[in-house]
Amino acid sequence: MSTTATPFTAAVLGSPRIGPNRELKRAVEKYWAGRIDRGELEAVAAGLRRETWRALTAAGLDSVPVNTFSYYDQVLDTAVLLGALPSRVAVIPDELDRYFAAARGTDVIAPLEMTKWFDTNYHYLVPEIGPEITFALNPAKVLAELEEAAAHNIPARPVVIGPITFLALSKAGNGAPIDRLDELVGVYAELLELLADNGAQWVQLDEPVLVTDILDNGAELAERTYARLAGLAHRPALFAATYFGELADVLPALARTPVEAIGVDLVAGRAAAVAAVPELADKLVVAGVVDGRNVWRTDLEAALGSLDALSECAGRVAVSTSCSTLHVPYSLGAEPQLDDALRSWLAFGSEKVTEVVVLARGLKDGPDAIAAEVAASNGAIASRKNDPRLDNGEIRARISSIRASGAERGPADARRAAQNDRLRLPSLPTTTIGSYPQTSAIRLARADLRAGRIDAAEYERRMRAEIADVIKLQEQLGLDVLVHGEPERNDMVQYFAEQLDGFFATQNGWVQSYGSRCVRPPILYGDVARPKPMTVVWITYAQSLTDKPVKGMLTGPVTILAWSFVRDDQPLADTAAQVALAIRDETVDLQAAGIAIIQVDEPALRELLPLRSTDQGAYIEWAVEAFRLATSGVADATQIHTHLCYSEFGEVIGAIADIDADVTSIEAARSHMEVLGDLNTAGFANSVGPGVYDIHSPRIPGVDEIASSLREALKAVPAERLWVNPDCGLKTRTTDEVTESLKHLVAAAAEVRGSESGPRSG
Repeated sequence: MSTTATPFTAAVLGSPRIGPNRELKRAVEKYWAGRIDRGELEAVAAGLRRETWRALTAAGLDSVPVNTFSYYDQVLDTAVLLGALPSRVAVIPDELDRYFAAARGTDVIAPLEMTKWFDTNYHYLVPEIGPEITFALNPAKVLAELEEAAAHNIPARPVVIGPITFLALSKAGNGAPIDRLDELVGVYAELLELLADNGAQWVQLDEPVLVTDILDNGAELAERTYARLAGLAHRPALFAATYFGELADVLPALARTPVEAIGVDLVAGRAAAVAAVPELADKLVVAGVVDGRNVWRTDLEAALGSLDALSECAGRVAVSTSCSTLHVPYSLGAEPQLDDALRSWLAFGSEKVTEVVVLARGLKDGPDAIAAEVAASNGAIASRKNDPRLDNGEIRARISSIRASGAERGPADARRAAQNDRLRLPSLPTTTIGSYPQTSAIRLARADLRAGRIDAAEYERRMRAEIADVIKLQEQLGLDVLVHGEPERNDMVQYFAEQLDGFFATQNGWVQSYGSRCVRPPILYGDVARPKPMTVVWITYAQSLTDKPVKGMLTGPVTILAWSFVRDDQPLADTAAQVALAIRDETVDLQAAGIAIIQVDEPALRELLPLRSTDQGAYIEWAVEAFRLATSGVADATQIHTHLCYSEFGEVIGAIADIDADVTSIEAARSHMEVLGDLNTAGFANSVGPGVYDIHSPRIPGVDEIASSLREALKAVPAERLWVNPDCGLKTRTTDEVTESLKHLVAAAAEVRGSESGPRSG
């Protein structure tokens, strides 16, 4: 057993890989388009890894994570490492193209299912562990990065998703993947021995699933697995890392094994709960006191107090981020437009690394060694507490008044009758979710506006032309309910954040959502208010171009919270209600302008669900209340849609029913309509549009394929309540892909519609 590795003192659990200027995104997309070759792509990747490692070492970390780089997703990387890619991609001879086929699909190969990484906005690819999978180690990537880091004198710590988490997050055709844990642990044992042979002193195995209720026997599995791995005669020192919550009864079980280090999240968890575990007396406790997934500056004085408390019970204490900084932007230095007060409250990725190093120095040398940094931290906290932007009495009073009067619409049956009479839609109405391709012309117009090369009037003229083109295309395709295509929107959350008080929209605060998809989450720092209508001009213009109904498109309060960096100085329920009030005012204005259908998207409804079941009821209660507050200001004849995507919906099925939208469109293509059975079990009785094709893949579905999905859906949902739509918005697809796919969608709906005619239920 290896016990000779020097304990580290300052670390981060992982780091971003997209590049501070999204260099990886651009390189990967060029590779997909055939504009660069593999060698050029690999050169960009190597440069990003090198610069990341050098920056972390220069900042003062004495242990640097490697193998956290990915071309698409770290869970997919782990599937490659373990020889667990589905057999359908084996026909692709090139290993990199095989990897991307598993992630994105091809014309003939379906991709892996994609869903959210715990309660974050990062998406991972779900491994398929069928009986045909024979685990076999494929360590080329991790060994190459370890060798690469050694060549640059980096104190490298390879990071790999642990075996329990990998299997718990996987899917199987039959049986449970976790039943193959003992088999898989043997492969991890082989990996650890190989890493030791190649000079690794420490290895980090990530096991965030242990802070959840996904496994009934997590403590037993953790103790059995890590007793076996840590009992190897030849291995590196083992660091079992957990994050996003408290370990509860798993912590003492894990501490009873011979692992050298255990990582605990002290942002989502409590130092007292860790200090109460005597089994940690001979362990290195890696204390995640710097928030790795939100942007607020660390309270250094409080964090140092937590570290001191842990020092009394642990063998040693190292300072870390609570999780990988994959979830936050690179640096505040890229945001010159920040006001001084708000800047002082924030810490992005590089600033968080500095905080880790400062706290490690304070833990080693005492609080006097970091007195200046603690004083600055305390000053920022006081400034934030007293800023008037954080307390809008008028908004808070309005919310209290609406809550007191009840935020409810009429009965669903009465609403359906009123909407049928108004809309007169055919059976199996066809529609899309909202966005259409963000063309090069749209991106150029936006860039020209930012650079001052065109004025607002010219930008509006160009966007109106794009809307007219999208309306014309939809009418030519024969869709029943249209959308305006959202050309004027850079992002479905940022667009609204830029128009609401209490938000700051970054210029360069990019984070990875999935693959090459990057987003700029706005910073919700104060009380939220809507100074003026945000969408009415665009939607009413689109509606003026057609006799068919055009949906008003809004983002729901829970999703705006989930895809923003949200203030942490008040309950999320209070912040959600403030956002909901702004959306409510917008729905009322859209209705007054004659819009008959309003879609309030909540794709992140599942995302914010707490990881422990004991905390979930309270979340669902306020999430449902926020949606109803946002949508209950309109008449029964105005049809409210919502949209949800890429989550394990079974855990929030009750909430989906309780939000009481008239029509719910939902991701179902990659999961093969599984969600419809869950909806029926929950007594869901409103209309539903299960996605009939996956827009995150470039493949174009055939008419027969879509018709087959519709017939499958009709087994669970009667025709009078079934809508026909893609899984999600079409923003990331090309116009040619969208046109052909929607032609097939409309044709398939007509084929399945058969003899039905006339108006239908909403």
